[in-house]
Amino acid sequence: MAKGKVGIIGSGAVARALGAGFLKHGREVMLGTRDPGKLADWQAKDAPAVRVGGFDAAARFGDLVVLAVKGTAAVAALQAAGPANLKGKTVLDATNPIADEPPVNGVLRYFTGPNESLLERLQKAAPQARWVKAFSCIGSPFMVDPEFPGGRPTMFICGDSAEAKLEAAAVLEEFGFDVADMGAVEAARAIEPLAMLWCIPGFRENRWAHAFKLLRQ
Repeated sequence: MAKGKVGIIGSGAVARALGAGFLKHGREVMLGTRDPGKLADWQAKDAPAVRVGGFDAAARFGDLVVLAVKGTAAVAALQAAGPANLKGKTVLDATNPIADEPPVNGVLRYFTGPNESLLERLQKAAPQARWVKAFSCIGSPFMVDPEFPGGRPTMFICGDSAEAKLEAAAVLEEFGFDVADMGAVEAARAIEPLAMLWCIPGFRENRWAHAFKLLRQ
């Protein structure tokens, strides 16, 4: 994977896991947050080399950018980051459109319908970025160098830019995943609901250590 700067828009568990992971794999990293103070303990303990700034600073900093915020806050975070700061950059979208309502029998509620995706909304909000859905169908503890008895898990990706998907695939393969390219942006309508399926064993049985694997002949 080519080395360089990664800007991560977000400061929650996913953002912190990916920030530490990119740092481990030789990248310079900045996390963007509305409240830099909330990252002080994590930064001091786990990732002292990670920079911290605002959403816009992280967007400007990164040669590669990751959006890793709550789905309900994704569009607002994107606007705060400044779509102009993302022009021409590959942006990995790790969000899911999870609604604020609680799950029903272990099934998450989404605020999108079956014929749309959060990725499509984000692409409309920042059309000059090169969007790729990634890291959205597995939990944050397994996003970097996952180890499972069945081998490397599969990460499903999609997006309209072939070049951006190649860049995303290089990251994912170095992070320990097989990559399954599902095509253009509309495929996010199928990829985002995988988070629902991934979470069901967790909510129903408190089992969270699993991943998807695509088998081919």
